[in-house]
Amino acid sequence: MNAMPLLPHEIEAWVFDLDNTLYPAGSNLFAQISTRMGEFIMQLLDLDADGAKLVQKRLFTRYGTTMRGLMTEHGVDPHAFMAHVHDIDLSIIEPAPALDAALANLSGRKLVFTNGSVRHAERVLERLGIAHHFELLFDIAAADFMPKPDPTGYRKLVEHHGVVPARSAMVEDMARNLEPAAALGMLTLWVRSPLDWAKEGADQPYVQYQTDDLTQWLATHGVRPARGGAASLPG
Repeated sequence: MNAMPLLPHEIEAWVFDLDNTLYPAGSNLFAQISTRMGEFIMQLLDLDADGAKLVQKRLFTRYGTTMRGLMTEHGVDPHAFMAHVHDIDLSIIEPAPALDAALANLSGRKLVFTNGSVRHAERVLERLGIAHHFELLFDIAAADFMPKPDPTGYRKLVEHHGVVPARSAMVEDMARNLEPAAALGMLTLWVRSPLDWAKEGADQPYVQYQTDDLTQWLATHGVRPARGGAASLPG
C-alpha cells in the first residue's frame, strides 16, 4: 500500500461497487433481494421461511455471499440463482442527476466491480441514469464466482483490464472489501453505511477516505487523509 495515497484528482481509473454504493443503502433494495434469496432456498431445500433465513445467514457469514455458499454446499447454478434473486422492482431507487453530473466531471475511467451480475448492474445503472459513464461492468462471474473481499476478482480486474493500482481508486460501502484494493496500492474510499455488517474494518488503515455522501465527495474531491487514518469530507 502507498505510504502517501494519491489525491483523487490524480486517479486514472475509478472502480465503484454497485449496491448501496452508487445508490443509498437507505433505499433498502437489498430487502427485496434477500426475500428472493429466501424463496430460492425454501424451494431448493424444502424449508420454511425461518429455516431458509437461518441457512441464508450462515452461508453469507461463512462464504461471503449466500450464492457462493449455495454453489459450494449444494451445487447451485449461479446464473439461475442470480436471475431469480435480481428479478426485483427498481422503482424504489430514484434517478440520480447530481451523481450523473459528478461522474461527468470526474476525470479518469469509471468501472463497476460488483458481487452481483452484469444484468443487475445494467438495470440499476440505467435506473440511476448513469450507465453511460461506465466502460466496464466486472461482475461475480468475471471474478470466477469468488466474491469480494477474496483477492481473485481484484487481481483479474487489474490483470485483464489495464487497471494500474497505483493510479486507481476503489469505492465501496463494505469497508472490509477495501482491504485487497489497498494491498494492491489503490486509493480507497468507504461510503459509510448504516448497516452493521458493512462497517467491519472501517477503523482500519486500509480505509483512506470516507464519506456519508458519495455525490458530494466526488463533486468536491481533493481532500487528503490524515497520515495513518481516514479522512472525512467536511459536512
